[in-house]
Amino acid sequence: MILVTGGSGFIGSNIVAALVARGDRVAVCDRHFDDERARHLAGLDIAEHVQADDVMAWLARRDDVSAVVHLGAISATTETDVDLILRTNVWLSIELMDWCTAHQVPFIYASSAQVYGDGALGFDDDPTQEAMADLRTITPYGASKLLFDRLVARERDAGRPLPPQWAGLRFFNVYGPHEGHKGDMRSVIAKTFPALQAGEAMRLFHSDRPEYGDGGQMRDFIFVRDCADVVLWLLDHPDVSGIYNLGTGQARTWLDLAHAMFAALDREPVVEFFDMPDALKGRYQYFTQAEMGRLRAAGYDKPFTSLEDGVAAYIHGYLKG
Repeated sequence: MILVTGGSGFIGSNIVAALVARGDRVAVCDRHFDDERARHLAGLDIAEHVQADDVMAWLARRDDVSAVVHLGAISATTETDVDLILRTNVWLSIELMDWCTAHQVPFIYASSAQVYGDGALGFDDDPTQEAMADLRTITPYGASKLLFDRLVARERDAGRPLPPQWAGLRFFNVYGPHEGHKGDMRSVIAKTFPALQAGEAMRLFHSDRPEYGDGGQMRDFIFVRDCADVVLWLLDHPDVSGIYNLGTGQARTWLDLAHAMFAALDREPVVEFFDMPDALKGRYQYFTQAEMGRLRAAGYDKPFTSLEDGVAAYIHGYLKG
């Protein structure tokens, strides 16, 4: 049985669906089985549902868990309760990793591209403690993810026991089905689709940096089903351990995204620009692009979904439904 924490959430529910589709027995751990996220698991053959506060006690009773995929976290970049973030994102992660070490069970966990802060130092997933020591995050969420990455690297370098397989995935700009509950943390695709479907314009920020035109700010957008494919590949390759970026490796502009949405809706592009809020000026990321060489070198060779194909699949297969 594979335990997926955060399994009713955005990325988690897509991974659970992919695991169930190929015949794996899955236990889902979360604290959101009684809200809209429950719909994400509707129709799936889930072996067990585990409340988040009970997960360690549940594991203590099990002898049939073959892997832990740990996605549960306080993921809002706007959350400021540092104690809550540490308890959820760091201390629970340590407990789960220790259990996996003691029971020799693979452990795959969610890190984040937020560890790169404003991106001034690039987006190289160098797993050494020296490289990670130079990173500077800009949110408590990002700091919690970087702290755990550093803890794992420290244990590795000290030669202390670790799970037989461990992998941290630094997710970039993920979009796709089941993100509606995320509110302001949804992708721009999910946020703007109702307006575009109603015939309105796409609204994007003006650029306040001369090297980027309006709408020319760039992101590494990755379709959530590609993220699920990577997790399944890791589970099938227990010899692969490390910290890996998970993007496409190809940054695209917000205008590219807008055009992909209009094409999927069979509309001519209509884009309006507005001034960036003062609160974002000086903190807004103008460029993200995952360095994907390490995951490719580890053996993952499946092509990533293009922005155009991913947006079309998301709109026609989910948002319009």
